[in-house]
Amino acid sequence: MSEIGIDGFKKFETAKQFGSWLRLAPNNKISGGKIQSNKIPKGSNRLKIALRNAANAIRNLKDTHLSDFFRRIAFRKGRQAAVPATARKPATIIWTMVVKKVPYNTPKEYLFLDQKRKMGIAKRIKKQMAKFDIKPDEIGLGNSLSPNYNF
Repeated sequence: MSEIGIDGFKKFETAKQFGSWLRLAPNNKISGGKIQSNKIPKGSNRLKIALRNAANAIRNLKDTHLSDFFRRIAFRKGRQAAVPATARKPATIIWTMVVKKVPYNTPKEYLFLDQKRKMGIAKRIKKQMAKFDIKPDEIGLGNSLSPNYNF
C-alpha cells in the first residue's frame, strides 16, 4: 500500500496490467508469428521485491495451491522462471482483493487443464440432454447425470 496507495490499484483496469506494471510479466516481442524475446523486463520497486521474496518463501511451503504452482513451473521451466510466475499470483490476488473488495478464498484443489475439459464436456452433455428433453435413464446413464449433480 505504501508503494502505490489505495487509489493506485484502481488505476489499473485488470490484474494483468498491475502485474505488468510490477515488471512480473514477460515482455513478449513477436514478429511474423515468431517469438523474438520473452524476457521479463528490468526494473524494480519495493512491491516487486516483496512479492519475489514471498514467492521464494512459497517454494518452501507444503500442500498449498501456490507451492504446487511453483513446483509445476519450476519442473517445466526452472526455478528462475518460477519465481516471477509465482510472484504474479499474489499480485493478482492483492489487486482483486483491493479493487473488487472480495475476500480471498483459497481454492481447495487446483484443476488441471484435462480436468477442466472433462467438466466442460459433462456440462455440454447435460445441456444438450436438457435441450432435447432426454432423461439419463433413457440412454443408460442411470443417476450419473442427475439434475442435482454438481459439476
